[in-house]
Parts: sequence; C-alpha cells; structure tokens
Amino acid sequence: MEIYFEEGKKVNASYNGNVIKTDQPIEAGGSGSAPAPFDLFLASIGTCAGIYVKSFCSQRGIPADNIRIVQSMQYDFEKSLVGKIKLDIILPEDFPEKYKSAVINAANLCAVKKHLLDPPEISVEAKTLNEVMD
Repeated sequence: MEIYFEEGKKVNASYNGNVIKTDQPIEAGGSGSAPAPFDLFLASIGTCAGIYVKSFCSQRGIPADNIRIVQSMQYDFEKSLVGKIKLDIILPEDFPEKYKSAVINAANLCAVKKHLLDPPEISVEAKTLNEVMD
C-alpha cells in the first residue's frame, strides 16, 4: 500500500489496483470531496460485518436486500476517543427466527473487529528515497 498526497488536505492510498481517496471536511480545512480517514476506519467496521452477514444469508438462500446494519458510536470525552461502537442488524419481518443469533455470530467474525480486539503493532520510520532504494 502506498500513501500519497494531493492538493489541500487530500491523502490517498493506492492498494491492489484501487485508489482510496480521503479528504477532510470543510470545517477541518479540507474540501469535503471524500470521507476523512477516520470515517473510513469507522465504516470499515460496519461494512466488514456486512460482508459476513451478506455471505451468511447468501449461503442459506436468504435475500439480504432488506437487511441493514445501523452503526452508532459513543464518544468517550475523557479519552477523546470513540469508546463504544454498536452494530444493530435490522432484519426484515420474514427473516427466519432460527437464524437470528447465527447472523449475529456471522457479523462477529469480522476481521476488522478481530484486529481491534488484538491490535497489530504499528511502527513508523522515516527514510530518504536513497535509503528505500538500497
């Protein structure tokens, strides 16, 4: 993955042939042209759970078109961080009752959530272009 900069507050990532664009909101000095990096982080939690829920339904022939996941965050003002994230899986009335707990289990398989529960070590170094080429 390579991170590169554009004008203003735009910072993008190039990965596996895709470009993931970010920007800051207008009130933070950006142009609001793309989600902020932290917004993508939060969205990755719900969308990751969504992949597992959708796959679970697909494997059982259950339509997932009317399933929604509503994600809410509670901010911890003491730590100045999000302190709690809640995912509510909104199921249609005809969703099979016998699969309700299983669909929760599927959402809990999310790889993003697993990484948050057992976070990787993150190191940061600075190198010149010559050092990278060596």
